[in-house]
Amino acid sequence: MKAIVIGTGYVGLVTGACLAEVGTQVVCVDVNAEKINNLKKGILPIYEPGLEEIVTRNFNNGRLSFSTNLAEVIPGADIAFIAVGTPPGEDGSADLQYVLQVAKEIGTNMTDYLVVVTKSTVPVGTAVKVNRAIKEAMLNRNALIDYDVASNPEFLKEGAAVQDFLKPDRIVVGVNTDRAKEMLERLYHPFLLNGHPIIFMDIASAEMTKYAANAMLATKISFINDIANLCELVGADVNKVRKGIGSDGRIGNSFIYPGIGYGGSCFPKDVKALVQTGKEYGHGLRILEAVEAVNDDQKKVLFGKINKHFDGMLKGKTFAVWGLSFKPATDDMREASSLVVIESLLNAGANVQVFDPVAMHEAKKTLGDTVKWCNDMYAAAEGADAVLLVTEWNEFRLPDWVRVKQLLKGAVVFDGRNIYDNAYLEKNGFTCYSIGIAQPALNVLSGS
Repeated sequence: MKAIVIGTGYVGLVTGACLAEVGTQVVCVDVNAEKINNLKKGILPIYEPGLEEIVTRNFNNGRLSFSTNLAEVIPGADIAFIAVGTPPGEDGSADLQYVLQVAKEIGTNMTDYLVVVTKSTVPVGTAVKVNRAIKEAMLNRNALIDYDVASNPEFLKEGAAVQDFLKPDRIVVGVNTDRAKEMLERLYHPFLLNGHPIIFMDIASAEMTKYAANAMLATKISFINDIANLCELVGADVNKVRKGIGSDGRIGNSFIYPGIGYGGSCFPKDVKALVQTGKEYGHGLRILEAVEAVNDDQKKVLFGKINKHFDGMLKGKTFAVWGLSFKPATDDMREASSLVVIESLLNAGANVQVFDPVAMHEAKKTLGDTVKWCNDMYAAAEGADAVLLVTEWNEFRLPDWVRVKQLLKGAVVFDGRNIYDNAYLEKNGFTCYSIGIAQPALNVLSGS
């Protein structure tokens, strides 16, 4: 089979590389010539564990290629995935201009039967618009070529995207014809051999499934963060509460780890888009509106603790920030909690020293020279009044605390991801603040 993947961002590149890995002939297309040239040289636009090896291997063996010319590569294709960005508009709705532009270009250039699949995260009803754009483009050139539109949302976790694609929990496909179903069943047959289920449904349901899944996960995060804040006030330990409720099979342990809010390219954008879809249909999604509000507040909690500890006198103080990306194993800085914390510190007149194992380059695009960039976690801690754990990279999990204490001006740790043993740190002379664990010196919510 020959597949075309239009868009070489996070979703498109992972999709193209992993399909090539199981034997599909894949061409990844992008309008960005620099990005395509870099990919041909083995230079990837994103960091994702395992992806570089798969891209290099399949490019070298000829199963994966890259192009800026859709018209040139579309002949002979069986399936075309639309995997371009759908950034949020001012009202939170998904901007479909790039999706529809690609659909128009497909309709202008396709020569044989094609299954056009939306892989981008798009709101319910997008397939109808994609179909209309393709049809209009064909009518403009007096062409009548059979095609189908389908939906195949991605469920990839940044930092584990390759494994998620190759060993999926499920593959969701929305189709409205048997021909499209057979084509996509054939494409995904290698994944079904290991027992991974493919779930066929109508297109609208497939589009909704993606948003509902991310909204549910975001809800679990905001729920446990809200409970964590209450735990601090009543003197409970959220880590114990989490274990207590997570043992219930109806709840489970996934996504009930308290912290300083979710970020990234999916949850914030998708929650906003689903809320906006509800408004467009006259249905307010009150739970998701609260999920979003709780998350916005949660990103301010760490600064609230810092401000309280130092009695609001942060000007001239220096803080070490460990971790910048929105989560470990990625360089993605979109909606990262670190940006909120750092901005608050800088606005208060503090100095900030930062280190992240992977995301420094991406973070510099936003932070510029407003912070001090350090070569490792210990350099960031040198001369600081406190350490802030913001992203729970593995290398931050077991620091040399004796060395850290020697480097710091003040032995204070603000653990934004609850990965440290408070009792151990306090026994060794540190003051440690976590999320959802009562601290005698600090019972505070964001900004209080």
